[in-house]
Amino acid sequence: MSLAWPDLPAAVLAALRQGAVIPAHPLALDANRRFDERRQKALTRYYIDAGSGGLAVGVHSTQFAIREVGLYEPVLRLAAETAREWAAKSAGKPLVLIGGLSGKTAQAKSEAQIARGLGYHAVMLSLAPMKGASIDELIAHCSAVADEMPLVGFYLQTAVGGIALPMAFWRRFAEIPNVVAIKMAPFNRYRTLDVIRGVAAAGAEDRVTLYTGNDDHIVLDLAVPFDVQRGAETVRMRIKGGLLGHWSVWTKSAVELHARIQAAVGSNTVDAELLALDAKVTDANSAFFDVAHDFAGCIPGCHEVLRRQGLLEGLWTLDPNEKLSPGQLEEIDRVYAAYPEFADDAFVKANLDRWLS
Repeated sequence: MSLAWPDLPAAVLAALRQGAVIPAHPLALDANRRFDERRQKALTRYYIDAGSGGLAVGVHSTQFAIREVGLYEPVLRLAAETAREWAAKSAGKPLVLIGGLSGKTAQAKSEAQIARGLGYHAVMLSLAPMKGASIDELIAHCSAVADEMPLVGFYLQTAVGGIALPMAFWRRFAEIPNVVAIKMAPFNRYRTLDVIRGVAAAGAEDRVTLYTGNDDHIVLDLAVPFDVQRGAETVRMRIKGGLLGHWSVWTKSAVELHARIQAAVGSNTVDAELLALDAKVTDANSAFFDVAHDFAGCIPGCHEVLRRQGLLEGLWTLDPNEKLSPGQLEEIDRVYAAYPEFADDAFVKANLDRWLS
């Protein structure tokens, strides 16, 4: 098997390994539930100007159903073209483009080929469609996709369709040479540790960069070290960045928070004030992600924040039944009032016309 990741631009690979803020890109639709390209471009521009280190497109927050309505390639294409054009204008830092994959092996490989053709740097694979497969079958599936492009693992929480994946799977997954990172989003500390232990057992801690997708535990995931045993050796590992649906909103503040955490970790000055932010961020996430109703309104919840800011026109999703849950709007009002320091409304207001142009 040829390795694709050494062919990545050095600056992109360095940015991925250093740890980046990577929003999970939402899908902009109009009132007729048609693709709203103008507002989709505005979202991409917002994330770049907010300081994001990358974009993840075609993932859960983009709505997996884009594949069923013929929007997979158009959505990925527009994001990549807009990102390259806008980043060139701003002469900003390297941008890591990650395309989301789904489906059985043939579909996932086909989507990887599309993403590669559009200039994406890596792909992130959802294993939800492989429910019921053995570990051997899952590893064969992942290896086949990794033959196409550098691969980011994805531990999707079971509440939204993910499957439970033991440490033994993650050890073998991390041994796949073309795996470059893993997004851990089981929303479960035990399962998060399964991933970390698996990477350590594979001896892959210097090659596979850990990203949090645990929107319920962002600050602590980034701020605390993880010590795990590999035989008699203690291996200390850290989660370097985040690929998060939560970071699709209030993104400028997320970039500032990530930089603050990285600086504190680098200078060994993580203090109680920083750690206390974990509960605040998690509380805000509880409203956006609709924890009270088992995440049923997680996509509309993020859309509501973007609608208030003017980036989206409405809360429309591809599924007409996907709406804010009862009481969710009031919860969003509550966290907006409780944590004004997290909102980046003023930044959005100052740039919205330019992004929508």
